[in-house]
Amino acid sequence: MNGYLGVSTSALGRRWVGPGDEGDRRIQAMVQTTRLPPAVCAVLVQRGVPPEGAEGYLTPALRDLLPDPMVLRDMAPAATRLLAAVEHNQRIAIFADYDVDGGASAALLLIWLRQMGREATLYIPDRIDEGYGPNDAAMAALARDHDLIVCVDCGTLSHGPIAAAVGADVVVIDHHLGGETLPPALAVVNPNRQDEASDLGHLCAAAVVFLLLVDCNRRLRAQGVKGPDLMAMLDLVALATVADVAPLTGVNRAFVRQGLVVMARRARPGLVALSDIARLDTAPTPYHLGFVLGPRVNAGGRVGAADTGARLLATDDAAEAQRLAERLDTLNTARREIEAAVREAALAQAEARGTDAPLVWAAGEGWHPGVIGIVAARLKEATNRPAVVIALDGDEGKGSARSVPGVDLGASIQRLAAEGLLIKGGGHKMAAGLTVARDKLEPAMARLAELLARQGSGTDGPRDMRIDALLMPGAVTLELIEQIDAAGPYGASAPAPRFALPSVQILSSRRMGETHLRVSIGDGMGARLDGIAFGAFETALGPLLTDPGAGALHLCGRIEINSFGGRRKAQLRIDDAARA
Repeated sequence: MNGYLGVSTSALGRRWVGPGDEGDRRIQAMVQTTRLPPAVCAVLVQRGVPPEGAEGYLTPALRDLLPDPMVLRDMAPAATRLLAAVEHNQRIAIFADYDVDGGASAALLLIWLRQMGREATLYIPDRIDEGYGPNDAAMAALARDHDLIVCVDCGTLSHGPIAAAVGADVVVIDHHLGGETLPPALAVVNPNRQDEASDLGHLCAAAVVFLLLVDCNRRLRAQGVKGPDLMAMLDLVALATVADVAPLTGVNRAFVRQGLVVMARRARPGLVALSDIARLDTAPTPYHLGFVLGPRVNAGGRVGAADTGARLLATDDAAEAQRLAERLDTLNTARREIEAAVREAALAQAEARGTDAPLVWAAGEGWHPGVIGIVAARLKEATNRPAVVIALDGDEGKGSARSVPGVDLGASIQRLAAEGLLIKGGGHKMAAGLTVARDKLEPAMARLAELLARQGSGTDGPRDMRIDALLMPGAVTLELIEQIDAAGPYGASAPAPRFALPSVQILSSRRMGETHLRVSIGDGMGARLDGIAFGAFETALGPLLTDPGAGALHLCGRIEINSFGGRRKAQLRIDDAARA
């Protein structure tokens, strides 16, 4: 089948797929109605935005998109109990997951309570010694010393541990898929409860915590009391939303958009220290949240003290923030080294098993449980398939799984647990965790592949390169890029738009380091555009772009603003190329 611009096999072996005739007609209709540039209209059409909704989409207001917290079941008793604990100066404990979402959720509560004049105990379980979620011993111990335990980003399936919290009330604020029955908690606020009627299943746990605090502030306001400034806390909600790979649509998009504005003000000591140690010298973007800050916050839970990330996000002390940021940066370096070894072994195993099946998986003896989630994400990205990576230890294996859009991984893993093929398992659509007996590993993965195949996993190949529209080098201006950025932020379920530049010439090229390449692109009519291809010489892309006899090329990639050296210039981040 011919590809877009006739590219069926590019330098990277991809087939290019464009908008098609119907897509082009819708783009032109959008242009005529809105008078926006065709490239911006192409992005809006791809997002399913109607012409009459273009202006509102480009300038989203959180107040218009924020749902009423009371649409969530158990929100009323949860807010009532939290406010009662504040009013009566009761002892509060926060039990959180060890990832970014759990850490940000805990930090939101710690900061809100501190501003209300109350302190809380933070408890985050050790990934290796205690595993994910509440456990009997920890909950029983917390219950002896506290009146209220709030479980965030965990707890929905923790029937036994919550029952063990004798003498304390337990409130669960979560987003992981619920089972047929709920644990014996005072309240379980979770948009992914089976009996939940709201359409908020795309929220991460920190967003659900934020809605709880919105309701608490509303109740305080009705009493004539001014609550803490919640808008100033949206940087934490944005960080969690991106790091937990929640879809950047609807209110999530508004959370991240506004949260990035808050983060750019550099008012949170923990994020300032972490940004500085990571040498982040530009305004934060979703990329920075997901790939620069998020992994460092996560590092404590993966290979160090589990509560380090949450403490960093919650602190208002700059000196403590600096110490914690340095510690997390060191742990992140160690995490990368451990991850590299596991990733290499897992990828080799998955390739030997075959990567065209509905599921890609690997299991290894002694693999560090703290990096298997990242490795699963790498396998998923390399194969465009749901991936599971399992660390085997004795008679059991602990696994982490990542999915692709359109495939509900969490539901399938939960079903596997219900069928007895897993010791336990759960999560949400895009990510999940599991524990499996060694002797059931093969049948469990076979059954999981079968369940995922029923959802269509394995039908899309990794070869297709999706392109939103054509663009000529002369049209790529700073103003256009800013207009396209206004249709963001981009991330999960809202990928950054990719444009094709047809029949252009490489006017000059300069190698950067061992693998990267910077080029100057011309259209034959005087227009020029800078381009950069990261990792070009690790693939066939570098040799093609530097071949003096290549002639005219089709290029595709993402347009962005390069602010290096204080000068703002438009450039194309090259993803692929083909001979014209």
